[in-house]
Amino acid sequence: MTPIPNHKKLIVFDGVCNLCNGAVNYVIKHDKKNKFMFTALQSNAGQQLVNDFNINTSKIDSILLYTPQKSITYKSTAVLKIAYQLGFPHNMMGVFFIIPPFIRNRIYDGIAKNRYRWFGKKETCMIPTPELKKKFLE
Repeated sequence: MTPIPNHKKLIVFDGVCNLCNGAVNYVIKHDKKNKFMFTALQSNAGQQLVNDFNINTSKIDSILLYTPQKSITYKSTAVLKIAYQLGFPHNMMGVFFIIPPFIRNRIYDGIAKNRYRWFGKKETCMIPTPELKKKFLE
């Protein structure tokens, strides 16, 4: 995998999911400090992370947040950490950390399980525009 700078975080998302692509576009728009890079779960970089961290994607159907310090978070914790990094008012979602992860993740899993039915699915992964290409790993 192409190394990412130590000051960046990598968001690994389902590249064919309309909800996930919408969330990535939202983060790109609100990432004023340019903290995030992205890769689709279906990409070589996404698959390498899944293998490196021994993640069973049939059990963990989730967005992943990877830092170069070799940590990975997923599900609701990843979403809340991403929102927190976007600054005000998005960081206000941090209040949801008071809810135990098993409760937050049950809600997350319900949305993840139905995301294709509710939001649709693309045939292929999103192709970033030339100006956004530097934010994406292949």
